[in-house]
Amino acid sequence: MPFPSSVKGHPVVRQAVERLDGLGDRRFGEMLVRCLDDTLARTIREMPDGTAFVVTGDIPAMWLRDSTTQMMPYLALLDGDRALQELLIAVMRRQFRQIAHNPYANAFNAEASGRAHDPDDLCEDPWVWEEKYEVDSLAFPLLFARRFWRASGRTEHLAQALDAARAAMSVWRVEQDHEGASAYRFVRGGVPETDTLANDGRGTPVGVTGMTWSAFRPSDDSCTYGYNVPANLCAAAALDGVAAMAREVGELGLAEEAVALAGELRGGVERCGVVRHPRHGDMYAYEVDGLGSVLLADDANMPSLLSLPLVAGVSAEDPRYLATRAFVLSVDNPTWYRGTAASGVGSPHTPDGYVWPIALAVEGLTSTDPERRLELLRTLVDTDAGTGAMHESFHKDDPGRFTRDWFSWANAMYAELALDVAGFGTRALWDVTAGAAGAAVQEKS
Repeated sequence: MPFPSSVKGHPVVRQAVERLDGLGDRRFGEMLVRCLDDTLARTIREMPDGTAFVVTGDIPAMWLRDSTTQMMPYLALLDGDRALQELLIAVMRRQFRQIAHNPYANAFNAEASGRAHDPDDLCEDPWVWEEKYEVDSLAFPLLFARRFWRASGRTEHLAQALDAARAAMSVWRVEQDHEGASAYRFVRGGVPETDTLANDGRGTPVGVTGMTWSAFRPSDDSCTYGYNVPANLCAAAALDGVAAMAREVGELGLAEEAVALAGELRGGVERCGVVRHPRHGDMYAYEVDGLGSVLLADDANMPSLLSLPLVAGVSAEDPRYLATRAFVLSVDNPTWYRGTAASGVGSPHTPDGYVWPIALAVEGLTSTDPERRLELLRTLVDTDAGTGAMHESFHKDDPGRFTRDWFSWANAMYAELALDVAGFGTRALWDVTAGAAGAAVQEKS
């Protein structure tokens, strides 16, 4: 069955466009179709082994995290669409093989070509484009495997997903004691300090907290402190899904292991990742080291603190999340910018004053205010600089100054928000924790 290259005629998309047109701006629906079709037509490569390789856009490599988020909007279109289902299964098969091959790598080549972001990196694996270890790179495909199961009812991918989960859990266990148990190192010469790890590639010192260590953030920038709080909460939610998938296929021992590890990650966050802010009250830190150092900030890339309801099963009405959200969307957050074109979260990965469409979409997806959600959708179409696409970031006062001409993750996030505003989003799939680690969940089968 050939992979689809367009969803323009898909019944859900047609209905979504009609509803978006009814909001008084035809650009909403036009952008939705353009973003969904661009991903299908330009980023996906069918491989001889039956998998699908997904480039991130203007970089010819497949990121585990990016390829997951690029596929996420299509979960809303799966009912009765066998071709889309087969495509998503093919993408997952590729991801699971990549994780099993090297769970420390974040981005891969289509073939064993030896191509790399930097040929002088320590990693000499010809399949690996980059070996920046990030907790979220392992968590996102596992989250997606669970959500695909719930959206489609199909289970043939579960065995391979659980093999990938074992590899991820093994790494997460090792990295709970990074200083004492991990052999991972990353050294890149002649680059800014955010593009390599301090301390001969080990990273800054950390204590043992129960959380799992990450070398790099979802932005691919090095962590200031080794325990990234939103990544740990995202991993815990992924483990809840692993437990559910393991129960489905009768692997009760693996389910118990996943529940236990999820509890340890959340326990570490509770002990070390929660702070009291003088204006916002009890809230989540972005990063900590378990030795007393805390970074209060957020980043536009997911998992972020702002995105916790979307990727970590945290209620959008949870008091601690609301306090954290108030901080993130304020001048207290060093990466939040107010401008004449837009106000929103940026990233140290891009210049000061640059707002990210991903973060604007996340703000809309996690908002409970319909007017604000519509306002953010309009901001996104108003700031495309006439290109008809989302960018990595743009200047808060001048959308004509932007980074990355082609960034498929940002296109996907616009599509997620537009589908959600139209009433066809994947919101029902977000709460994978059911309020507690390892909670029993009735699955669609």
